[in-house]
Amino acid sequence: MRVHFIAIGGSAMHNLAIALHQKGYQVTGSDDTIFEPSKSRLDRYGLLPNEFGWYDEKITNDLDAIILGMHAKEDNRELIKAQELGLKIYSYPEFLYEQSKNKTRVVIGGSHGKTTITSMILHVLHYHEKEVDYMVGAQLEGFDTMVHLTEENDFMVLEGDEYLSSPIDRRPKFHLYQPNIALVSGIAWDHINVFPTYDGYVDQFRIFMNSIVNGGALVYNEEDKEVKELAELVEKPLRKFAYTTPNYAVKDGETLLDTPEGEMPIEVFGAHNLNNLAGAKWICQHMGIDEDDFYEAIASFKGASKRLEKIAENKHSVAYKDFAHSPSKVKATTQAVKEQYANKKVVACLELHTYSSLNAEFLKEYESTLNAADEAIVFYSPHAVKIKQLEEVSKEQIAQAFNRSDLVIYTDPNDFKGHLQEKKFTDSVLLLMSSGNYGGLDFDEVKNWFEN
Repeated sequence: MRVHFIAIGGSAMHNLAIALHQKGYQVTGSDDTIFEPSKSRLDRYGLLPNEFGWYDEKITNDLDAIILGMHAKEDNRELIKAQELGLKIYSYPEFLYEQSKNKTRVVIGGSHGKTTITSMILHVLHYHEKEVDYMVGAQLEGFDTMVHLTEENDFMVLEGDEYLSSPIDRRPKFHLYQPNIALVSGIAWDHINVFPTYDGYVDQFRIFMNSIVNGGALVYNEEDKEVKELAELVEKPLRKFAYTTPNYAVKDGETLLDTPEGEMPIEVFGAHNLNNLAGAKWICQHMGIDEDDFYEAIASFKGASKRLEKIAENKHSVAYKDFAHSPSKVKATTQAVKEQYANKKVVACLELHTYSSLNAEFLKEYESTLNAADEAIVFYSPHAVKIKQLEEVSKEQIAQAFNRSDLVIYTDPNDFKGHLQEKKFTDSVLLLMSSGNYGGLDFDEVKNWFEN
């Protein structure tokens, strides 16, 4: 089968391209720019385009399918040519459904936690040598790619993103998977450029729950009020399984999970991650992993890439980076770090980087989110605000939104970096939360600050 990717360089897109190549498909693709690590990974498999740009001559009648990424625009010349030729055009999630329509589809949804929960499930299955197809939004230890596709595996585990499917398909991705087994971890307003009202955003999860096939299973976080209400309103013939945060304790900087066999030390920490673990346990049990086997495997789970990832450590201090950027994630992550390191000074840094976080109206959602930190720093780039064509945001607006009198705010990346470099980080925890890089902060250089 011959498949062409329009916008092959995206994180999800290039992983799907590699997975199809490994499955034996003939894969080509285009993009106007490709960054690392996508560039090197595509090159390793011989899939990197010879030159960047869009070339309608690449679109021919002998292509079996076009896979269209969100990075492309509606007027993309390759897309227009494909439409003119009447070729079959799939969005990323549409194609994944086609690859899994004869399998048991397990879809993990939620505003937060979905990558971690999916990663936990895959870690447990991998530990017990249970082969499944999958798509996850982060690179996992022990896995070569973020997408794996076969003909023979019975299950497909999918991270269910609520963002749009493609430039010509405005449905949220997770509406297209039709899960046999689904999980919803939590709902907290996000993607306000697409879902400008809270009610409109919540409605996407109602649609997702109702997309579960008849006789399927819905696993949901009972501690999230919105999720619980939606789950209880679903009238389809489904089996419903509620979960809550399990009992645990933190002793001498180690998190101990309460299990039927007693307290068990685990690598991940924070109430939100223990809640994620409870959801993952339910899903694994639906996939044939019993409780004892789940606990045995999860003890060695260190976390997904960029999710509370330890990047530096010395005898008395430690540094983490985390993908947290939405208000609910920022609050949960900051609280988790302070709980784990109650006797250390927590320096929490947040970059306002996404469309939502730089929106003046949305900023008020961040009130109190950094309160658990001993020192709180916010970085944002006025240039990024201009690029996103948003109204200018002032330091005063940010200070007022977070409602913390000692909040430190930086707009210059050098000033921000200099502020951190001056710190001694004695008996401290540095927490760097962002989906960006603070205007060019080298995380490898951060490690040098902790070498003493």
